[in-house]
Amino acid sequence: MPIPDYQSLMLPLLRFASDGNDHTTREAVEVLANEFQLTSVERNELLASGQQAIFNNRVGWANSYLKKACLLESPRRGALRITARGKHTLGDNPDRIDVRFLERFPEFIVFRDTPRSNKETAPVPVVPATEQTPEESLELAHQSLRLSLAQDILSRILSCSPTFFERLVVELLVKMGYGGSRRDAGERIGQSGDGGIDGIIKEDRLGLDTIFIQAKRWQGSVGRPEVQKFVGALQGQRAKKGVFITTSSYTAEAIDYASRIDTKVVLIDGQLLANLMMDFDVGVSVSASYIVKRIDSDYFEEGEVGL
Repeated sequence: MPIPDYQSLMLPLLRFASDGNDHTTREAVEVLANEFQLTSVERNELLASGQQAIFNNRVGWANSYLKKACLLESPRRGALRITARGKHTLGDNPDRIDVRFLERFPEFIVFRDTPRSNKETAPVPVVPATEQTPEESLELAHQSLRLSLAQDILSRILSCSPTFFERLVVELLVKMGYGGSRRDAGERIGQSGDGGIDGIIKEDRLGLDTIFIQAKRWQGSVGRPEVQKFVGALQGQRAKKGVFITTSSYTAEAIDYASRIDTKVVLIDGQLLANLMMDFDVGVSVSASYIVKRIDSDYFEEGEVGL
């Protein structure tokens, strides 16, 4: 079954805590994962950021919202316990507990409306309208923006000259740590290619090895014959490493061929090229940035603060 959304986890989580004992969040995650019969793949599926498992994140948000409604409480760091209100709520045998259900509790209303009391900021809905957690919604929006920007990047590249594209490739590789200085990195870029080679870049600042480059703006998929030509050019130069970069994609045959030959050839398609440009700030600039912060639980441990 699909990974349950965080609202669907609220009632099972409250039932889990119904024995009145203290439980760790880790226990809750394990029990609920078994209850929903999640596979190991589903349990380990990560958020887009790769920082946390989706299921763990959703259990965490369900726990947080139940605490805001005073149905659960936190006896210590990383632990949860049902409250008298939580027991009474379970006694009413609800079919489902979700955000709308929690709105019957005044403490949750205060939590939900708190941002709107700050006149210096625009109203921000704390409770998401969708089934994703706030972090998931933020990450999905971020991924959508990246996809849109990637399309814009490739469109701009296709409108530029071949020479500009070749120099862009060198700029990217230098930003990624290859070649030392930009001047040293791409001395042959922009000159006529030698047997399918558009440029040469140093693998490191000392120039202990070189990487040969082919950079082509293609509209259709690059097939095996084109990759074979590049490999032949590398062998003619006694080169062991090459990077083939295109604005389009590669056929399955081309990818399979590159994976089986002794010469190390890295294939970079348009989507990966755009992602690397975004990651290493080539041809893009920061429009806005958002920092997501969490409570530092260690700070709030009893003891001397600031010492």
